[in-house]
Amino acid sequence: MRNWLADALTAGNPAARGRRSDYDLNREAKLQEQAGMPVRDAAVLVPVVNHPGEPTILLTKRTDHLTKHAGQVSFPGGKVDEADEDAVAAALREAHEEVGLGANHIEVCGFLDTYRTGTGFEIVPVVGLVTPGFELTLQESEVQAAFEVPLSFLLDRSNHQLESAMWKGIERHYYAMPYGDYFIWGATAAMLVNLCDVMEAVREDVG
Repeated sequence: MRNWLADALTAGNPAARGRRSDYDLNREAKLQEQAGMPVRDAAVLVPVVNHPGEPTILLTKRTDHLTKHAGQVSFPGGKVDEADEDAVAAALREAHEEVGLGANHIEVCGFLDTYRTGTGFEIVPVVGLVTPGFELTLQESEVQAAFEVPLSFLLDRSNHQLESAMWKGIERHYYAMPYGDYFIWGATAAMLVNLCDVMEAVREDVG
């Protein structure tokens, strides 16, 4: 599993990968919203749990009382602090703070494409292979639940939906992957689509 992930991802500088954004599906809103918007560096951990039977992705559901992104499904992550050495350090720190997942259980394999959100965050998705056997401790002020989704479900294109909704008078399009009681959508779903893209590319090269 580790070799497959490493082959699919670009190790080293995340700038070596591509760039994606909320505006890939909403180009009509790009110039209007990006003008004068400050860019804030952020990082998330994309935790691939290496279960012997079938790998999963560990996700969180944010609490309903938060002022931003309340109740949304997301990867562990957040802003890159001045004390963080780099995006990897930020992603590992946030994973430990939010769900209690220690760096001793995580082997960083590489990066997905940098992702720019409509709210001005420039996110580096850090992909880590997680060894099973960890115990989670949720940061109750921010995280309502943590759950795992089979990797095979997320890599199945038939589970990738393209949804739309009106926001600020403009129709916005976004990816969604409903799973049981959880609605995975927006930037998180888009990054999972990216993971699907790079893994499919490796399969094609090998095939």
